[in-house]
Amino acid sequence: MSKLSIVKVKLDRDVNCYIVSCATTKEAVVIDPGQPADKIVELTAGLTVKHILATHGHPGHVGGKDEVKEVTGGQTGIHSADAKQFLRSADHYLLDGDELDFGEFKLQVLHTPGHTPGSVCFVVANHAFVGDTILAGGIGRQTPETDLRRQMMSIGTKLLRLPPSTALYPGHGPATSLERELAQNPIFRGSGARV
Repeated sequence: MSKLSIVKVKLDRDVNCYIVSCATTKEAVVIDPGQPADKIVELTAGLTVKHILATHGHPGHVGGKDEVKEVTGGQTGIHSADAKQFLRSADHYLLDGDELDFGEFKLQVLHTPGHTPGSVCFVVANHAFVGDTILAGGIGRQTPETDLRRQMMSIGTKLLRLPPSTALYPGHGPATSLERELAQNPIFRGSGARV
């Protein structure tokens, strides 16, 4: 079984970008390509970037996608609802349940609307890249397009179905785990959620 490598890149606006690669084949996925793009490109040296994906369409999470694509040749992807909402183009419009291959791994797309209409999370093995759907100790800040009720439904129907040991990599702040968030995140208080 190949090893998964995850590199976190701190970008402007305190956005976390992730470069996820297969150690055997050196094929990679870039998640949330914000700015500065050259910081991301520098860390993809020696890798073949297959996909450049956005968890949602906010500028901090997609601002560098075209520059990263130009240098690496990776295919861009965003959910169609956010492509419409934020007038973003992509090579692929992602749908719930899509699977994207890179190296010896598959990345699964979970549509988790709420933070934005087209918010998605990406699951690779026991790792979930959750954008601003859930953060360590909270959720992404609300914006005019945020639907908090839908966001909570997405968390309940999609993320809580993952194994509790799943590592969560949010769009801002530190990595965490589903188990830790169920125990400590105030959004679960009184919801009856149990590990």
